[in-house]
Amino acid sequence: MAEDRKKTIFIVDDDEKVREIIERYLQAEGYQVRTFDRAEPAVEAWQQSEPDMFIIDIMMPGIDGYELCRKIRAESMVPIIMVSAKDEEVDKIVGFELGSDDYLSKPFSPRELVARVKTMFRRLDALQAGSAAKQQILRIEDLTFYLEERRVVKEEEEIPFTTKEYDLLSFLAMNRNKAFTREQLLNQVWGYEYLGDERAIDDLVKRLRKKLRAVDSAVEIKTVWGYGYKLEG
Repeated sequence: MAEDRKKTIFIVDDDEKVREIIERYLQAEGYQVRTFDRAEPAVEAWQQSEPDMFIIDIMMPGIDGYELCRKIRAESMVPIIMVSAKDEEVDKIVGFELGSDDYLSKPFSPRELVARVKTMFRRLDALQAGSAAKQQILRIEDLTFYLEERRVVKEEEEIPFTTKEYDLLSFLAMNRNKAFTREQLLNQVWGYEYLGDERAIDDLVKRLRKKLRAVDSAVEIKTVWGYGYKLEG
């Protein structure tokens, strides 16, 4: 990989075979990998040095993947991919509500996981690379978007968004007054042909609306019935 610094990925999964397979595929792509069979040692390692991404299994003894995701999101916006043998729609939605950026059901193709990891990093790197350029600022109603820094501010207070929440909100903001279907938004936000349910977008919108209401923002994501969503401004 043509990168100045190898990215570090923490894999947290109590299945040794799964850890080994994921580790092998990621290392083949040039990533540094640390593996953990439980959440507790992963939390200790994270507090010492934050990785560039977490890949977390949901069903683990002790602290499960949901709780670990909640702990991470309380302090950090580091990308999180959740993997699980649970394939129910509600499990995916819970994962997204807790702040995960992606979700894969077991059994999954290691190549697909690697593709999703690379796509997520590629999008983040492209955005961060623009920070050396002139600062781009977008103002809509009472919100200010610092696009290169991936920050959204209201009255000098920064609003915390996960990676996917920011991706969706900023995309709608930069294309305000234009309606998009759920499928279009899925492909835009995830950056590839998403294989999951379109309700992932509904969940992201729900989370964004909740955060915007919490800061009493005038910005609103409108539902275009029978079609999708748009941001007016």
